[in-house]
Amino acid sequence: MFDNQRILVTGGTGSWGYELIRQLLPQNPKEIIIFSRNEINQVAMSRTFEDPRLNFYIGDIRDQESIMRACEGVDYVYHLAALKHVPVCEDHPYEALKTNVVGTQNVIEAAMKNKVKKVIYISTDKAANPSNFYGMTKAIGEKLIVYANLLHSDTKFVCVRGGNVLGTNGSVIHLFMSQIKQKNQIGLTDKNMTRFFLTLQDAITLLFKASIESVGGEIFVMTMPTCKIVDLAEVLIEASGKKDVRIVETGIRPGEKIHEILMSDYESATTIVFDEQYLVILPTIDIPGLKDHYHRFPLVEFSSFSSSQNLMKKSKIKELLIRGGFLA
Repeated sequence: MFDNQRILVTGGTGSWGYELIRQLLPQNPKEIIIFSRNEINQVAMSRTFEDPRLNFYIGDIRDQESIMRACEGVDYVYHLAALKHVPVCEDHPYEALKTNVVGTQNVIEAAMKNKVKKVIYISTDKAANPSNFYGMTKAIGEKLIVYANLLHSDTKFVCVRGGNVLGTNGSVIHLFMSQIKQKNQIGLTDKNMTRFFLTLQDAITLLFKASIESVGGEIFVMTMPTCKIVDLAEVLIEASGKKDVRIVETGIRPGEKIHEILMSDYESATTIVFDEQYLVILPTIDIPGLKDHYHRFPLVEFSSFSSSQNLMKKSKIKELLIRGGFLA
């Protein structure tokens, strides 16, 4: 699919970007353009990969002219750029709106004008029944991406809805490990809290699955494992070998949920089981040919997909952390 193709990655210097590019380079692309605002991260990434097929573009998706130029001659766009931390978006809603909504609209328009083949938009479980401003902006982003398939262009647009990816920038894993080492305690907002988790490798596998299989207008979801955050904390404490580490509840922050969902009750009516690992949420708006393409797949038999269900035992959490490279 990517042989001799030009690929643009917005927000490409983040954790998702590093892993995506690591897995893209062996697939023989002609060029990968890393589009982001952070000069220091771009220099560091250039030194890490040292590959002449990587080109770096300083820019901001809020700036329509900037993203328009970056899209020239591009075949595929992976739209990763976003303000993603829940408390930051709660405190700075205008900034989150400009990046996550206006910025996404700029990417859509730039992709259509430059006749990009396909845009893959990275969303989040927080976009399903959103309770915080971050989730609301990503839900609007999903709607914009889905609707873009009706704008009479040859560009196809698809969403990928993920959960918490282990070890990404600002990840709870790094926070907990730092707290264990420096404070001998872990701060949890609520001991009943549960979350979806997947490794970076699995996240990029989901991106590629959506890239290859999508026809435009779908939301791809991986049926990822779930765990109690307190169990995750206890596994990390046990692995540290320390005996005197305490777990302290700090109270839920504005916009936080106890449990997340990957698919809402409303969405379940149009969600199909693509295979054992993936669900595809089809839109309620009529995108020509989309429902026919998926007509042979069964609808899901459950009404929602919550992180409170099918919780991993501590042994499975430990296996996941070892697979992600966080524990030996």
